[in-house]
Amino acid sequence: MRRLLGVALLICSLVQPAVGLAEEFSRGLAITDPLALRELDLREHRDDAALHPGFGLRQMLDPSSPTPLRNDELFALPSMAALHAAIDDEIARYGKAHQSEAPKLFDRDRLVASTSRFVLVGIINRMDRGYVAADGCGEIRLIYRPVNDAGDATQRLPMTLNIVLRAGAAAAFACSELARRWLTAGESPDAGATRARRLIAADGPLAPLGPAAIDRIEINLQIATMSSAGGGEFRADYLMMVFRFDAASGRYQAAPMENQIDRDRLVADRDLGKQFKRWLLQPETIAAFDRGTLIIPEPYLARRVIAATPTAFTYSELRPASGLAGPGRSEPLFSDADVVAALQRATESGVALQNIRSPAGFVRRLNDITCSGCHQTLGIGGFHFPGVDWTAERTQRSAMPGSPHFIGDQIRRRDIVASIRDGRKPDYTRGFTDRPQLRGATALAGTEYLDGWGAACGLAGEGGVVDPSFRDWRCAEGLTCQPARKATSFPIGMCLVGTR
Repeated sequence: MRRLLGVALLICSLVQPAVGLAEEFSRGLAITDPLALRELDLREHRDDAALHPGFGLRQMLDPSSPTPLRNDELFALPSMAALHAAIDDEIARYGKAHQSEAPKLFDRDRLVASTSRFVLVGIINRMDRGYVAADGCGEIRLIYRPVNDAGDATQRLPMTLNIVLRAGAAAAFACSELARRWLTAGESPDAGATRARRLIAADGPLAPLGPAAIDRIEINLQIATMSSAGGGEFRADYLMMVFRFDAASGRYQAAPMENQIDRDRLVADRDLGKQFKRWLLQPETIAAFDRGTLIIPEPYLARRVIAATPTAFTYSELRPASGLAGPGRSEPLFSDADVVAALQRATESGVALQNIRSPAGFVRRLNDITCSGCHQTLGIGGFHFPGVDWTAERTQRSAMPGSPHFIGDQIRRRDIVASIRDGRKPDYTRGFTDRPQLRGATALAGTEYLDGWGAACGLAGEGGVVDPSFRDWRCAEGLTCQPARKATSFPIGMCLVGTR
């Protein structure tokens, strides 16, 4: 009990500094001002300098509607019919498959009620994803969360709906100008509605964006929770899906999820698994895989995934340590020997590996390039950006709009946006989700995001040797790398006080 109390006190002491770092690092990269978000959602203060309609769901999905959309109206839109049906089907499927565990399912009725609505809780600059977009400008993400006004208090539902915009889709200027606008906006002292109006003014970074720039809709909802009663571990499962607009049907239809490997199909389909293995282990593929810029072809991808929290490493099942093999086969998809040989071939062909130096590093990267693997790592209850709830009283708002991974990654993202602004070639490489890539900055030293209490670290194995992929993940003075759980075979631990 004393140790738990000490941990709780330490967490409390870190909250305020962490909030300050989050605000500092996110300037020009994220909009988290609650009153600015309210204005961008509702557009209550219009003037001739900011005629933009804003970014409420009505403006983005049903511009003809004269009032903000209630969720019963939103899910009644013809364009949202397939998305609505998919949520219903997945909840029903999950409930049937996990009936014996007595899960508490996501409140689907409250989601679609007339007393619920989606509110804008954040806008994220993802120009660091310029390697994905054809124009090199990357993406801008609008993050919404559903709130229910039934009863005495507004209740947030455990779900996010993201509208992903092509950052340069409607701009009549270069990506460098867009980057300059974002970074300049981050230096402004304006706040609240004034800040919102500047962001959507003719010379603001959000001015060119609207419904025509929509690339896709992403959902992440806590589909169920399982109680820890009876000695079991509490678990929360999250449904993640992506929807793209289909012009023929006029609806947003379920689509393959970027880099979300369909593990079950790859293991079950021998030919497809072999094809994936050959492709993934080629030197040129290993190079992009190591940098974190790999885009996996659609034939290997899933259209839905259930991510569990807490969890182990999702794709470790593809290695022989798990003993998993497909139907009629005695061998798993690939072995440690396959990985070692592939890394050696890549090195011999001139690839300078920055992150993956071992089978364990290969497995970790295979996990964290996926939607589910990323959200299972350093997330806040299955989310990386729960957002800012401007509908709640100030004392009830979340202290941190983003997860440790989100905050720790801002230095890398800022470096990329600055490179685009200055006309330099961006370095799109990234480290693992567990540990931020510093780009020469030292601001994270001693914090939970890098090497402070709770940070990920390279855990020594037999003979005190740390796996090569994680050997640079050290802890700050006074902390040691210890197993995150009582029993673990994976070489990543946490920086904690005391000794192992």
